[in-house]
Amino acid sequence: MTRWRAFDLDNFMGFHESFGVMNTKIILVLVTLLSFDHLPPAGAVSPAPDGGYSGGNTAEGQAALLSLTTGGYNTAVGLLSLRSNTTSGLNTAIGAGALLANTADENTATGAGALLSNTTGNGNTANGAFALFSNTDGNRNTALGDRALSSHATGSYNNAVGGFSLSSDTAGVSNNAFGDEALCRNTTGTSNTAMGDAALASNTTGDSNTAIGFNALLATTGSSNIALGFNSGINVTTADNVICIGAVGANVSNSCFIGQIFGATASGGTAVFVNSDGKLGTTTSSRRFKEEI
Repeated sequence: MTRWRAFDLDNFMGFHESFGVMNTKIILVLVTLLSFDHLPPAGAVSPAPDGGYSGGNTAEGQAALLSLTTGGYNTAVGLLSLRSNTTSGLNTAIGAGALLANTADENTATGAGALLSNTTGNGNTANGAFALFSNTDGNRNTALGDRALSSHATGSYNNAVGGFSLSSDTAGVSNNAFGDEALCRNTTGTSNTAMGDAALASNTTGDSNTAIGFNALLATTGSSNIALGFNSGINVTTADNVICIGAVGANVSNSCFIGQIFGATASGGTAVFVNSDGKLGTTTSSRRFKEEI
């Protein structure tokens, strides 16, 4: 048996237009969910769930969503969760103090203290105790892991996956850290990518570094360095523009190190040369291997 419930579509559409972010498909799904209530007599729960309020809001816990006025489609579960939210919507806070100071839209926080300091930042996702704890007005940051991005305050477009990943970052932009303690000391460095436990762990203000592998570029504070492999680039500390592939490298700017080549022989091989553009190649007297003849 299908039972219709009263649903103010005009108010919902007005709320939607104030955000300007939900597409028609999402609207239709929400309208369907809110307009139909399938309640087979034998399957209904009793007593009915509490915590549901007007405007599509749900709150459960001491002072959860306590300041709400006109905001809609918020979910707050836990002590002081979404405590300061008044007119914003589409936020989800699960955990004591999650999104406590929030006044913005479309943030998701799961874990005690997650996104606790967020005020005007939009579109952030935090999953883990104290994840994105200090974020105030940064936008579209994602933190998954205990204390991931916990010191982050104002930067945007950062992604941290792993315990303490990017945990010291305060104002960095467009950093990506995947692994336990990856980029854990980064403060204001931007456009860095670290994949692997402790990758780029000592970077603080360096920019545009890429480290893939356990301990890759572990001690570097330089910029525009690339390291690939276990312990690769660990000898690079302050140098810039260093490439290390399977090699610990050296603290020399504008250099390249590739492991497993020195001392290795290749039967029937040909000597390798490098030109001024950094291109690797071989030399031969054969006309077909020559250029610009």
